[in-house]
Amino acid sequence: MYAAHCTTGPRAPFLFLSVLALTLASLGPSAAPASAQVSDPYPDPIPSTRGAVTVPVADFARLPDIDGDPARAMHLLVEPGTDRIFVVDMTGPLYAMAPDGSDMIEYIDVNDGAWGVSVESGGRERGIQGFAFHPDFGTEGVDGYGRFYIWTDTNRTDPTPDFGPRNDDDAHDTVLLEFRASDAAARTYDGGAPRELMRFQQPYGNHNGGQIAFNPLAERGSEGFGLLYVGVADGGSGGDPQNLAQDLGSGFGKIMRIDPLGSDGRNGSYGIPTSNPFLERAGALPEIWAYGVRNPQRFAWDPTTGTFFFTDIGQNTVEEISTATAGANLGWNTWEGSFRYMGRQGVDMQAPRGDPDMTFPVAEYGQDDPLLTNRAASTGLIVQRGGPVPALDGRVLWGDLPSGEIFHFSADDLPEGGQHALRRVLLDAGDGPRSMLQLVQAENRRQGRSEASRTDLRMSPGPEGSIFLLNKHDGVIRVIR
Repeated sequence: MYAAHCTTGPRAPFLFLSVLALTLASLGPSAAPASAQVSDPYPDPIPSTRGAVTVPVADFARLPDIDGDPARAMHLLVEPGTDRIFVVDMTGPLYAMAPDGSDMIEYIDVNDGAWGVSVESGGRERGIQGFAFHPDFGTEGVDGYGRFYIWTDTNRTDPTPDFGPRNDDDAHDTVLLEFRASDAAARTYDGGAPRELMRFQQPYGNHNGGQIAFNPLAERGSEGFGLLYVGVADGGSGGDPQNLAQDLGSGFGKIMRIDPLGSDGRNGSYGIPTSNPFLERAGALPEIWAYGVRNPQRFAWDPTTGTFFFTDIGQNTVEEISTATAGANLGWNTWEGSFRYMGRQGVDMQAPRGDPDMTFPVAEYGQDDPLLTNRAASTGLIVQRGGPVPALDGRVLWGDLPSGEIFHFSADDLPEGGQHALRRVLLDAGDGPRSMLQLVQAENRRQGRSEASRTDLRMSPGPEGSIFLLNKHDGVIRVIR
């Protein structure tokens, strides 16, 4: 029906149709040229021991169970200007704690009926996708004071969306919300109901949103200060069946950049930065900063070079970590990693990285690597400069979401694709090097629970170069320091 404009007719749930379409579309094309490669394009596995770094890890805090199940920790942030730590559960609670992990308190439950959000958190991929504090959150007397942002899925689909698919399918919506605390230093949220900035009508139940973040390197008074980066996945199903990621008239499959305090956006609730790359291009959404992404889970800036890195979950074959600049085309769904995407047939091994107009990954790995368990999905990431573990200084860290494997490569000598530069990070909690999954399983045994088959790993930077490790299966926040 449309690529960029909102729905004009009534919106009704299409859950059965969406699931059916997801199943069919994930099969991809029924045939592909003989050059298509079905198996792993990286038959040489990531070394399990060579170049591996073992780092100390310790339990930092424990999140409360949700209805008897382990918390689904999604993202952790340090409050600007203080050492107070916040972590969000995918189902709605946002917790605050002291710098040492003590004195944990529920700061706000986004799913509380008072806010009218109605968080949709069914399955592994739906729920609160991320949150961000305005860099002026704690600065009194300025517009950003007390403001923080929640990027969440919702089953409340009555309001008219700002962005939607090419049809009327509506599994749920994803909304960007602004909460505003009256007293930024209060122990719990003391403000009113959230303000909605933008709304996406999701045609399928998966690939909803990714991280939201402000560039921590942008200084007050600079053009980039206070601009919010928003990761938007390709709409879901498999293979981007509506071809949205390459469509500059669609909001899906993009990294957007907006001014949350502005008012010249499509609905008057946010602003368009004047330096956005497609501001003057006919038919292109001015919110777009980069495009051609599938499921941009996490991103980070190198504190030394300012380089923007992000992880993008692959389809059938390749997981990737890439850099991006304003206006970059990351290739999806024409490319999966360094290779032409060929649907269910895999990737075409001929002419890898064969388009000079694309921004290809700096590193990637095959989904069939023997280190991985229970499928594969790239997550992370952190560009470590300094910090308490010398072996991680100057390294880019990222992980595999299901298996919990953590990898590293040089931030100063970036690879040009492939997995040859990847090496493992192993965790030592006092009883020898282990993977994150092994740590979670050991904790499950202590809890009297069945061992998890996956971790759903997330990583967040902490104070003084510490690194926090989150998962959705034992409720424990761990720290490398």
